[in-house]
Amino acid sequence: MRSKARDFFSTYTEDLNAEDLGKLFTRETPEAYRFFARGVNTAELEGLPRHRRALKYVQAFFLAFTMRLSPARRAMYAVALAMSVFGLLELFQGIGILSFRLPLLLFFVRFGVPAPVFADGTLWLLSGFLLLNLLVLLEVADRLSLKRDLEVAREIQRAMLPEGTWNGPGVEAFGLTQPANTVGGDFYDILPRPDGTVLIALGDVAGKASPAALLMALLLAVLRTLVDDNLPLPELTRRLNIQVGRQAPASRFITLFIASFTPATGELRFVNAGQTPPLLRKRDGSIVRLSTGGVALGMFEGAEYEQGHVYLEPGESLVMYSDGITEAESPDGTPFDEEGLERTLALHAGTYGTVAAADLGRAIFSAVERHRRDQRLSDDLTVLILSRQPLPVAPSLPALPALRGA
Repeated sequence: MRSKARDFFSTYTEDLNAEDLGKLFTRETPEAYRFFARGVNTAELEGLPRHRRALKYVQAFFLAFTMRLSPARRAMYAVALAMSVFGLLELFQGIGILSFRLPLLLFFVRFGVPAPVFADGTLWLLSGFLLLNLLVLLEVADRLSLKRDLEVAREIQRAMLPEGTWNGPGVEAFGLTQPANTVGGDFYDILPRPDGTVLIALGDVAGKASPAALLMALLLAVLRTLVDDNLPLPELTRRLNIQVGRQAPASRFITLFIASFTPATGELRFVNAGQTPPLLRKRDGSIVRLSTGGVALGMFEGAEYEQGHVYLEPGESLVMYSDGITEAESPDGTPFDEEGLERTLALHAGTYGTVAAADLGRAIFSAVERHRRDQRLSDDLTVLILSRQPLPVAPSLPALPALRGA
């Protein structure tokens, strides 16, 4: 038994050292205090008597800390405090005389002062309660600092993605994404090219949160650099695969759908590198799935990719989406699935030339939100819609009157 206790103690304290303990009180605790003290308006306390100023400061600091908690956790923390106070009152045994000695010349003189008396062990309980509160204070400060950094990262990530609807002659594109956490690994891009074609891409980094977001930023940067070389899509995808394989950890890979669209002819050339096949909804209501391509990026450095091609008629739309859309679950565990996506397309397909890419993208998101009913997302949600629009017809000039001969 004693041996097991020693083993447990050794395991529990194996990475503990005096330097970490010193930092806990000399650096981490003051930093946490300053973090929450920023929420105290000291100007309002000026001019108050010292005792009232101290009381008001403690109250303001308490609010600055607890208001950073969620409402439910804040309520639980208040209940815990109230229970602790009630327990302390039950341990109270009355007023007694607290004696202590003071040195006076060459002797010690014993003094006694009235003081509250508590049951044995109360001091230990109170000390443990205060240490636990210090631990909560430190943890909340760390998490809030991390959350603030992630929110900055989210703003940077959003700035990297195209915003709103992109319009060109005969084409319209719209993307929308919602990460499951503060930042995510889904991405999309819309890149018009000098020859009049439009390059579109949608991808999904394996995993979520910060590691996936970093790889997403890496791939977007490499993609936007390689696009300037005007490479064929299979070669462009092959080079992206090489870069991902070299830069990303072995356990990470990226699925990608990339396509080049020519608005004048409606031709769409594409490569699908392991991404959920986009749905091309034809004007007659039929669905074509675009799966030609190859394996996900980062799986095999020497992978080769095949190009597919289809044609979009005016009024037809290509719906690219991440697997978070179809895997979003309702409270009873039912996934949205491709059937839900196809039903949404059928309801909002419209007629010739009337479907706005933004309307269709938002309709898909709304359908997913209704399906999951505030159920926590298990993966990022992303859609990218490409719609071929009728080309504007140039107005005809009025005929000139015939000249009469002399």
